[in-house]
Amino acid sequence: QVSPEQVILSHSPLQLFSQFHQRCMLVAGQGPVVENAHNLGFKHVITIDALRKAYPLLDMVDLSRRPKELPPPTTGFPTIEGVILFGEPVRWETSLQLIADVLLSNGNPGAELQDVPYPHLPILACNMDLLWMAEAKMPRFGHGTFLLCLESIYKKVTGRELKYEALIGKPSPVTYRFAQYSILQQAQQQGWKAPIRRLYAVGDNPMSDIYGANLYNNYLKSAQQSQVQAGLKRSPQAASPQAEVSLELRNDCSNSVESCESILVCTGVYRHDSDVPKEPVGTVFHGHRDFCFDPSLLKASHIVQDVDDAVQLAFKKENWS
Repeated sequence: QVSPEQVILSHSPLQLFSQFHQRCMLVAGQGPVVENAHNLGFKHVITIDALRKAYPLLDMVDLSRRPKELPPPTTGFPTIEGVILFGEPVRWETSLQLIADVLLSNGNPGAELQDVPYPHLPILACNMDLLWMAEAKMPRFGHGTFLLCLESIYKKVTGRELKYEALIGKPSPVTYRFAQYSILQQAQQQGWKAPIRRLYAVGDNPMSDIYGANLYNNYLKSAQQSQVQAGLKRSPQAASPQAEVSLELRNDCSNSVESCESILVCTGVYRHDSDVPKEPVGTVFHGHRDFCFDPSLLKASHIVQDVDDAVQLAFKKENWS
């Protein structure tokens, strides 16, 4: 029996961002995004589809969806105060257009464009994987690809960088810190007395799973030396909320955890014959723009065939086998 409290999704740490929970937030992605947002604590959310219906003249790429007659002016629609990007949407052109409209209009997409507001409305983005592995022979575009498109469009239109209030999901240290916090809570609830010294992070993507685990391992090491950040290259505006959340969790967490070991499995993006980049010059970095490329963070502590082997490895290292 696995309880919801034992499962951490890419958006789970958003429950910590209570300063946005009372704001009117535009949500993008697939599936039950409204329900997910409410479960995370957000009280007022608007979907891309609701925004498109309120302002039918904004979505003009698909000729079949253009209004046949000029619609009446929209009235009573709330001002949007932030954006939550849960994952890749279905109609990218619609989401890219409407999100850009919201950012350029400061939350009032029906207004005429005048001076571009900057800093723009806060953006909370989850899941940064550029690629992911499905049944196809080659990797598929992930939400990281959508974010790349949004960043490029915003930069081209405004000449300025798109900023994130928070980047959540692997390889963000905030996600691993939240995972540690949740593990310690579960251990306490189940009466586990022994201190937890090591965490094990299992994944199939060196650019997100392994990179993030090793980055968090560096964070743990530096935290022992009273340093908050390790290997993260961000602007002060983008870094400060991440650091604040990390510090908040750091105060709530036990200091028993000393390391995070990364375990790479060969059932997804990674294959045994794949080359891990050795040097930053001339190599392709699939990580997000706001994370610097450190080749050492791509090297897993262990490489095994699948998740079962990874679990058995952890059991063996903890003398549970």
